[in-house]
Parts: sequence; structure tokens; C-alpha cells
Amino acid sequence: MFKKYSILVFVFFMFNTFIYAAEGGGDGDGAKKIKISNFKKASSMIKKAKKLEKKGKTEKAQKKYIKAIEYLVDANYQEPNNPDILNYLGYSHRKIGDFENAEVYYNLGLSINPSHVGINEYLGELYVQTGRIDEAKIRLKVLENCKCDEFEQLKSVINSGKSKY
Repeated sequence: MFKKYSILVFVFFMFNTFIYAAEGGGDGDGAKKIKISNFKKASSMIKKAKKLEKKGKTEKAQKKYIKAIEYLVDANYQEPNNPDILNYLGYSHRKIGDFENAEVYYNLGLSINPSHVGINEYLGELYVQTGRIDEAKIRLKVLENCKCDEFEQLKSVINSGKSKY
């Protein structure tokens, strides 16, 4: 009887140990939980916001952009001087109508990487939105040789006189 009881306790103990380790509760021997970066969270928020905008749900989209900004501020704190983070900070601020801060973030990004394709396109779109077509054309000139969609998109926005983003 003692032997059966000992085996049962042993099996129970091993099962619980396995579950604990698999949930990441062990000392590094178990599976590790993947922490999603703030930049990825923000990217996800921005994608959701764009979809909401296409459906005409601008108020919900605005909330997603604001949440994205929160994640991006944290991401920028963790990894300062990353032009991709600064680009999305600029984009999200532009989308909520905060053109002043958007321009600051775009220019910070360009000070790190003057040929950043995304920043040049989005800054050009901001210039169109704020009636500064000549400055938008300067951003287009930077993108002229990139052979990228961003050149064509900014060119289209300049020609139409309004930003579709």
C-alpha cells in the first residue's frame, strides 16, 4: 500500500512540476513567455486604426492612434533615436491632427536618417495637408531615386493637393 501511495505522490509531483515549468514558472528551464515589444503593439494599433478609418469609424480610429502613441513613447524611451519609432510617432500625431508634434517627430527621424523613405513620404503628406506644397516637393525629390511606392504615393498626394492618409 505504501508503495502505491509513494508512486501516486511521485506522479502527482512530477505532473505539477511539468505544468509549472511549461507555464514559465520555473527557473528558466520551462517555456518562456514571449513579451511583445511596444513598437509591435503600436504597429498593430496603427493597422487597426487604418482599417477603422476605411470603414468611416474615425472616432474609434483616433482612440487607436492615441493608444499607439502611448506604446511608441514607451518604445522611444526604451530605444531612443530609432527613426522607425519616430516615423510612427509622427504619423500617429498627424492622424490625430497634431501637426506640430508630428513635424517634430518626423524631423527628429530625418536628423538620424535623412533618406528614410517612410518619413520623407509622410512628412511630404503633412506638408500637403498644411498647404506647403513646395516643401512637399522637396521630400518628393529625396524619394526620386528610391524606386519605391512611397515616391508614387507622395507624387499622387501632391498632384491631388490633399493627403489620403
